[in-house]
Amino acid sequence: MAEISPLPSIPERTLTVCRAAARLCGRLGWAPVLEVPLPTGRRLDILALEPDGGFTAIEVKSCARDFLSDGKWHEYREWCDRLFFAVDLDFPQELLPEDVGLIVAEGGEAAILRQPAERRLAPARRKALLLRYARLAAGRLQGLCDPAGAAELRAALRVE
Repeated sequence: MAEISPLPSIPERTLTVCRAAARLCGRLGWAPVLEVPLPTGRRLDILALEPDGGFTAIEVKSCARDFLSDGKWHEYREWCDRLFFAVDLDFPQELLPEDVGLIVAEGGEAAILRQPAERRLAPARRKALLLRYARLAAGRLQGLCDPAGAAELRAALRVE
């Protein structure tokens, strides 16, 4: 008898969709940064800087329950020019609002199935977001180049 492989867990599905969406960003010439904290205390799953300076936010949803229990995604519109949901093939797409973009992932690949409505950021917000994005990305890169230094800095910041 053939062995049936178990469905991936919700964290595994989330990670797979997130990685596929980030790879798609790279193929499109966008520069994605994952888990971007916002001044509101919320956290974007992916914030991608586009070649023209626009910002695309991608909210990853692993299942219908994840989407239905999330009332905060509306707030992300204030921090991007375009907002997408990224889901896998098993996600019930009819749950997602029509004015939000749709990225569907399968394995390590993803494709845009629907473009979102565009809402351009105000110039002051764009500048503030660009600075936040750049500092976060540079800090993470420095942490990769010097893990011990990054650990020392984190420890020092926790003490103060």
